[in-house]
Amino acid sequence: MKYLIKNFSFVLAGLLLLASCKKVENKVVFKGGTAPVLSASINNGGVIPLATATKNNTAIVFSWTNPDYMFNTGVSSQNVSYTLQVDLPGASFSSGNTQEKSFSGDLSSAITQGDLNKMLIGLGLPFDQESNFEVRIVSSLGDGSVPQYSNVLTFKAAPFLDVLVPIFDHLYIVGGDAMLGGWANGGAYAKQNQEFTRASLTTYEITVQLSGGDNTSSGNQFLFVPKWGDWSHKYACKKTAEQPTTGGTFGYDWSDNFPGPTAAGNYKIVVDFLKGIYTVTKL
Repeated sequence: MKYLIKNFSFVLAGLLLLASCKKVENKVVFKGGTAPVLSASINNGGVIPLATATKNNTAIVFSWTNPDYMFNTGVSSQNVSYTLQVDLPGASFSSGNTQEKSFSGDLSSAITQGDLNKMLIGLGLPFDQESNFEVRIVSSLGDGSVPQYSNVLTFKAAPFLDVLVPIFDHLYIVGGDAMLGGWANGGAYAKQNQEFTRASLTTYEITVQLSGGDNTSSGNQFLFVPKWGDWSHKYACKKTAEQPTTGGTFGYDWSDNFPGPTAAGNYKIVVDFLKGIYTVTKL
């Protein structure tokens, strides 16, 4: 009996030791916060001036209050992130074209005319025409959790045309064996068949036959020109050998021809002056 009692005492002591060593976990629980209040240097409903000449100037300054995230352990010591959202009126910031600008830890930000202009263009607002748009701030913790949404402010502005590459009223494709005018850049019939259609204020499109083959040869290369019969200016790439045949970046009076595709056929070419890119798609 003494032996059993002695062994039981050892077991009991071991259990007590394990219990004393068990880690006590304190679960952190989110207890709430206050939605940030958004304000601006221009009155709600006001007009924000935008212009190409002053695009580097401040357009508007947004400020917002601290959401004061609270946990059972106290005020959050985590980084708080903020996202400025811009969208169309009544879209509830879910139009599909919502524009965003993120900040970390700041409670205010000055937005330049150029940056705001890009956001409004991204919304699809018309150039040189005053339109309404809405703005709000969204706060969240560093991992994107527990978002808080501010009040919504409404403003008016007229976006300006701020293209990455200079744009003109007309655009033509020249060069290559498949081109009716070849590299001659002349002739009325060729002009009619090699002129792009202006699809929007900043994009041009054309469907054209391209020869295909060895694009290290000028016979399977091409360029864009803004004026038919005039070689004083052109749109080109920086280096033919490094340019993808499916398109890429381009510039005004850059040095090298665009490479043509390896397979002959009809291709749709889209030139975007706002982004400074073009695409070549086989039909």
